[in-house]
Amino acid sequence: MNDRMSTPWGEYTLARFPEEPREQLRAWDAADTYLLRHLAESGTALTGSVVVVGDRWGALATALSAHRPTQITDSFLAQEATRANLARAGAPMDAVRLLTTRDAPPQRIDVLLVRVPKSLALLEDQLHRLAPGVHEGTVVVGTGMVKEIHTSTLHLFERILGPTRTSLAEKKARLIFCTPYPGIARNTNPWPYSYELPDGVGPVSGRTVVNHAGVFCADRLDLGTRFFLQHLPRSRGAERVVDLGCGNGVLGTAVALANPEAEVLFVDESYQAVSSAEATYRANAEGYAEFRVGDGLTGIPADSVDLVLNNPPFHSHQATTDTTAWRMFSGARRALRPGGELWVIGNRHLGYHLKLRRLFGNSELVAGDAKFVILRAVKK
Repeated sequence: MNDRMSTPWGEYTLARFPEEPREQLRAWDAADTYLLRHLAESGTALTGSVVVVGDRWGALATALSAHRPTQITDSFLAQEATRANLARAGAPMDAVRLLTTRDAPPQRIDVLLVRVPKSLALLEDQLHRLAPGVHEGTVVVGTGMVKEIHTSTLHLFERILGPTRTSLAEKKARLIFCTPYPGIARNTNPWPYSYELPDGVGPVSGRTVVNHAGVFCADRLDLGTRFFLQHLPRSRGAERVVDLGCGNGVLGTAVALANPEAEVLFVDESYQAVSSAEATYRANAEGYAEFRVGDGLTGIPADSVDLVLNNPPFHSHQATTDTTAWRMFSGARRALRPGGELWVIGNRHLGYHLKLRRLFGNSELVAGDAKFVILRAVKK
């Protein structure tokens, strides 16, 4: 696989994080190279405060590192990939200022480059947060694959920042050009969003959920989580429980409510998700809990956990992959104590039982319906 990205400023060897030798997905795509080529060919002055939002794996920040940009990302993995790719390029670590979506954005923005995220809500939230720093002279350019840019995407730029148009498509990628109008009358940022859970979902029935933008199913309880809540294992005594890939933290909060002696660790690679989980937990439960942004269970001591609850993603941006699920399962096996259990929910067709049998030597069907299965694996 070609892992070298050609740009007007040279070629860069890039990789995703964590690096998987068998992974066939690149750390950059045509949307990244289209944007970089446009900046060079248009003679855009990359001076002042350059802000790069939603950089998938650090491709944009690495190519523009000589201009000392600020990168804003919701992804811990993207931030780690950026660090690794800067090192490969021989750029100093302080060449790029690394911020998360939960940090205060720069007060002044002269060049704003936006890699359009999969989540329209996250784009809405970020544009609202960035708008105060944008001025009349700010150059605003977005980029994405054609299938990622919709009329609703353009309406967000236009409603929050100013008049917006798109480029012609090249290699199935497209650019977005926005002319900032600082005097625009915009609505207030609707995020975070809260709603009340329905009845029939165990200890969290009727409870309030808090969702920051970009979290999966931020405006309603998704069917998989609802099914999982109806079949959660009984947690008893002073157990250490991990809500792995916690999203808004509903599963871990349900455990905490059912067993106040449980110590719950909420883990996700999304800063928005972990902030949502903490807000959901604080709104409903008391007692000790940990909230951690990171690469799954990396850094969690081996043989230290009694129960792991997991609803693994099977997409990485637009690509379907089982790499994340495999890493989550492997991490859970290492972190669990002998006799500890991993409970997984997934779409029936994903065949997670085969992976669990390979890793744990066992896999038991706890519950299932036409779409989902809940599986239990025990560390021997």
